[in-house]
Amino acid sequence: MSTYIMTDIHGHYDDMREMFGKIGFSAGDRLICAGDYIDRGSQSYEMLQWMEHPGENVILVRGNHDEEFACYADLMTMISQKAGLKMDSVDDTLTAYQALRQVSSYFDCYGTVRSLIQKKKVTLEQLAQWAAYIRKMPYFYEIMMGGRRCIIVHAGYVESLECLKKGETDDTYDSLEEFYLTARDTAYVYGGVKHGMILAGHTPTTEIYELPFNHGKVYRVYDEKDDCVFYDLDCGWGFKESNPEARLACMRLEDEKIFYIQNG
Repeated sequence: MSTYIMTDIHGHYDDMREMFGKIGFSAGDRLICAGDYIDRGSQSYEMLQWMEHPGENVILVRGNHDEEFACYADLMTMISQKAGLKMDSVDDTLTAYQALRQVSSYFDCYGTVRSLIQKKKVTLEQLAQWAAYIRKMPYFYEIMMGGRRCIIVHAGYVESLECLKKGETDDTYDSLEEFYLTARDTAYVYGGVKHGMILAGHTPTTEIYELPFNHGKVYRVYDEKDDCVFYDLDCGWGFKESNPEARLACMRLEDEKIFYIQNG
């Protein structure tokens, strides 16, 4: 049995399936995904359907895009209930959506919910069901591998927010959950676990001004003080249409072998 880690698929369902074929993923293996299954790509609908029944050997950790999607569904449900709209009506779902877009242009800023309603005729009832699946996802998942604590999380991991107060950082987080979902440089500078390994995504390694920039390849760094290895597996596949360096990455945890899919 092999254990595989993926993250930041961002609405590229066919590419995820291609990766499964490349690694020879089977029922005897285990897959742990570190969030951001939707947005940016054109197949968020297919990703959401897959998330309903990914298989008993697949563990889904939530990402910030998934969390935001669930919040959008919650807000639309609240509007619908107050206005007496029908949850199973496409027209009423669109009405609730448009009401929230008038309040905030940030609402559904990637257009995923609008596309689901207009192109796939998805109702608020279905959006709420997907949100419920997301709410069941853990913020991180921990396993032991080779004597190391291996923590799979979307953005970063700290044992306590107290460690940030001891450092020279202006970044603040209201909760550990917010750190798990949104941390960037602070995840590498102040995060980690002793004698462990952190496997995350969130910050594309194609972003030249970010700490884990690595020309679209997996970023690895070792913290000698804590004996902790950090991996950033988000190689920018969400931007594959605009960045030729973007890749979709998958790591086999047992030997830390990296597999890639890339343009061309």
